[in-house]
Amino acid sequence: MTWIHPLTADNTHTASTLGGKGHGLTTLQRLGLPVPPGFIISTETCRAFLRDGHLPTTLDAELAAALTDLETTTRRRLGDPERPLTVAVRSGSPAPMPGMMNTILNLGLTTETTAGLATETGDPRFALDSRLRFLSSFASAVLGPHPAHPAPAHDTDRTRLTQAIHHLENLVRERTGEPVPDDATQQLKTAIAAVFSSWDTPRATTYRELHDIPHDLGTAVTVQAMVFGNRDAHSGTGVAFSRDPNTGENAPYGDLLPGGQGEDVVSGRSTTHPLTELARREPTVWADLHHAMDRIERHYRDACYVEFTYESGRLWLLQARPARLTGRAAIRVAVDLADDNTIDRNQALLRITPHHLRHARTPRLAPTATTDLFARGLGACPGVATGKVATTADAAARMAADGPVILVRPQTSPLDMHGLAAATGVLTARGGPTSHAAVIARTMGKPAVVAATDLTINATAVHAGGRTLPEGTLITIDGTGGEVVVGHHPTTTATTDPHLHRLLQWADAISGDTAARTETERLTAAHTALRTT
Repeated sequence: MTWIHPLTADNTHTASTLGGKGHGLTTLQRLGLPVPPGFIISTETCRAFLRDGHLPTTLDAELAAALTDLETTTRRRLGDPERPLTVAVRSGSPAPMPGMMNTILNLGLTTETTAGLATETGDPRFALDSRLRFLSSFASAVLGPHPAHPAPAHDTDRTRLTQAIHHLENLVRERTGEPVPDDATQQLKTAIAAVFSSWDTPRATTYRELHDIPHDLGTAVTVQAMVFGNRDAHSGTGVAFSRDPNTGENAPYGDLLPGGQGEDVVSGRSTTHPLTELARREPTVWADLHHAMDRIERHYRDACYVEFTYESGRLWLLQARPARLTGRAAIRVAVDLADDNTIDRNQALLRITPHHLRHARTPRLAPTATTDLFARGLGACPGVATGKVATTADAAARMAADGPVILVRPQTSPLDMHGLAAATGVLTARGGPTSHAAVIARTMGKPAVVAATDLTINATAVHAGGRTLPEGTLITIDGTGGEVVVGHHPTTTATTDPHLHRLLQWADAISGDTAARTETERLTAAHTALRTT
């Protein structure tokens, strides 16, 4: 049994072995796009770990060989105090499970190698910040996400960074009885086991049940050389869609976080910038990202989703896959791609499902509804939802038994999955349109508003604009415009959608039936005709 596979362009294994992330990265390499070097530990390894309760004994030799190859490629060595190799350890299920499993960044930063990184770069603050980021992700992986774990906050004070580092080191020692490994190889083995273990966490299990993902797939682990979005003033990270996932508009969409690492964006902890800000800050990186998304779109013949980091002005891609779109956006993208001959009309019709049709015409708050405006944020998933304020995931799950609820949080995390599943809509004070709350709401088709920066939340109430709403107060959110209003308010829905109209005309031409029927019946008849020819 081969447990580890190279992260190379000629790797022919499928996502069932490499995981979705690993398979996407090999695709990017075949397209000639920039990917950090690394290797992939297969889903079979995860299944063996979950079955036996430990990593396979024969994994050690393969891991040593894979590390040697990576060290040769990067000209760095894991645990070397002079030129330390640091790696990212990421999960990769065959089916998308955004944010549900563990990620450990900057692994390899021991006490000694952190000092070495400071000497090599001449930037002790950067080295300490990177060590803190490693400890934060390591603690979350081995202890579970917890608000007591201090998250990196782009602190420039070395004394405060050192204090936060000691706090996390002590926390891990107190909770586990063991110190954080100060041996880089042991860090890696512990991290691999932690990622595999996260497959069976309640949050991951709940997500699979909600999305009909089999529980026996297991996750792969991708190990890659780190690229540092926190390296200097010309570094950062972001998440990009080649087209707007809410409307389908052919324009790049997403979040940018200068000076950050990927987890800062997806967690929703940090205030992000619109993706287009990259064009002003780093025009070369922006041009390279544009080129990359164009290549990826042409390969998948679909809108794409990309995670990226840029270090000292150089772009690196960390993940790519076809984008998940709302119903309205999926219809527009299918029609637009057929119009420019990327796909044909038959393929466009087959990409659209009755589920897309049900969400094609999203309601908006009627203009008079905004007279009782409580807060305003960014619309992250279209639609209008009304429900009682629930300020914790547990409260949302409990209160949903008595009627619709809106989960209101500073930001959401994987620990909130049961509350997200129970809620009819999501509202957060922080995060951007690609944060955890936005991504999960989009996968569930639930209205979401994020970055309502005037909003503060405590255990019993929410506050904004000098007003206080106790938990249980009825509110309505508009996931398109970002409005949050008090009470139940009227909505309006657009009666026409030119892209939907054209798609259904194509459906009638395929089925040969122009009788008056519902939109779903027209689409289904076309699907039946296409599948029988």
